[in-house]
Amino acid sequence: MKVIGIVGLPGSGKSEAAAVAEELDVPVVTMGDVIRRECEARGLDPTTHHGDVAQALREEGGPAAVADASLPVIEDALDGSEVVLVDGIRSDAEVERFEEAFGESFLLVNVHAPFEVRRERVGQRGRDATADEGGESLEERDRRELGFGMGEAIEAADLTIENTDTLESFHESVRDLLRGEAA
Repeated sequence: MKVIGIVGLPGSGKSEAAAVAEELDVPVVTMGDVIRRECEARGLDPTTHHGDVAQALREEGGPAAVADASLPVIEDALDGSEVVLVDGIRSDAEVERFEEAFGESFLLVNVHAPFEVRRERVGQRGRDATADEGGESLEERDRRELGFGMGEAIEAADLTIENTDTLESFHESVRDLLRGEAA
């Protein structure tokens, strides 16, 4: 059994890593899905209220609230697979919760890309808004994520995959990781 947690700032490539896992039939548990479901339960649009609801969940249930809600989904996925990828770890508290739950079977991977590379990627997806557009800029998203403790989670990573080369090169690095071939 191996639970691979992915951490990284917005636009670093976490979703691309998850897409590779899905191609290899590795179950993916996306922690953001917990937040999106909660947005809907509160009658809020996840596109505009995702960050607010993420913060509210952590204020209401503690810093590991999203990880706690993800644990049963991860455990279900492990029933049918030796490897599960957890997309979207945001804090050191979440890392600690997964380490408690899975011990040595938990591997934390930082997906890293420099700010300018991430800005370009997020802009291509149409997600780097300005305050005039009513959304969060990449700088604001970074501040929010780092405020959850993401910087500490990134520092705790067991390994880092640099995502600065071609998309295919990054995909190959993730395939190696999922096959147990990563350094």
